[in-house]
Amino acid sequence: MEGVLAVARDAGAAILPFWRAGVAVTAKADDSPVTAADLAAHDVIVAGLTRLAPAIPILSEEDCDLPLAQREGWQQWWLVDPLDGTKEFISGSDEFTVNIALVAAGKVVFGVVAMPVTGRCWWGGAGLGAWRCDTGQEALPIQVRSAPPAGEAFTVVASRRHSSPQQERLLVGLGEAVGDLQLTSVGSSLKFCLVAEGAADCYPRLAPTSQWDTAAAQGVLEGAGGEVVDTQGQPFEYPARESLLNGHFLALPAEAPWRAALLALCADAIPS
Repeated sequence: MEGVLAVARDAGAAILPFWRAGVAVTAKADDSPVTAADLAAHDVIVAGLTRLAPAIPILSEEDCDLPLAQREGWQQWWLVDPLDGTKEFISGSDEFTVNIALVAAGKVVFGVVAMPVTGRCWWGGAGLGAWRCDTGQEALPIQVRSAPPAGEAFTVVASRRHSSPQQERLLVGLGEAVGDLQLTSVGSSLKFCLVAEGAADCYPRLAPTSQWDTAAAQGVLEGAGGEVVDTQGQPFEYPARESLLNGHFLALPAEAPWRAALLALCADAIPS
C-alpha cells in the first residue's frame, strides 16, 4: 500500500497545475468530461504501477476499452480512476480524488484515495486496517461508527450531482426508521471516506457509478470495519464482465444495528 500511496500522491501533483487554470474539457463517447489533468494523472499512475508490479494489468477509466476476452483471464488487476470527480474539478471545487485499488478474483484487496488539493490520503483493505494522513502528519488509524454520538443526527452522505427517485424514497424511509437525517453532499469517493472515518453513518447509492469510482474507497471502508453490499445485502464485487457499470449499492458499518432495516427499505424503494 505504501508504494501505491506514493503513486497516488504523484498523480495528485500532476493534476494540480491544471486546477482552476481554465483547462479545456473534451466529451468522451459516453458524454462524460475528460481534461488534460485526467490524462496526466493516468500517465503518472500507469508508469508508477508498472514500476511497482509490472506483471499486474491496469484497468483505468482513461484506458478501459479492453475486450472482456482479455480481462476475464486476469487473476488480479489495478482498478484506477486517475481523477474521480472531474465535474467537481472543472467547477473549481477541491472535492476530487485519485483512486487506485488492487483487485483479485473480483474482490478488493486494498485501496488508496488521495485528495490532491488538501494532500489528505486514505488507504486500507479488509483485514489490513485503514488510515488517514494529512501532508506532513503522522498516519492515524480510522474506524467506522456503529451509531451517531449522543445528540447527533444520523448522517447520510450523497452525491452532490447524482440522485434518483429510488434513492429519494429510500432516504424518506430511512428517516422514519432512524430519526432525523442530516444529509451531507460531497463529490467523488470522499463519500466512502467519511463513512470510513466515522464522520458519517451511511452512503446509499441507487444511481449509476462505474467500477473505478468505487473500488479504491471500498477498500478503505472495509479496512475501517465497514462493508459495501448490493441492495440484497450481498458483498459488492468486481468480476470481469462486459459492462464496467456498477449496480446499486450501500456503504455502511459492517455491524450497523440498522442494517436489516436499511435492506428492507431498499426492497420497498426499488420496484421489482
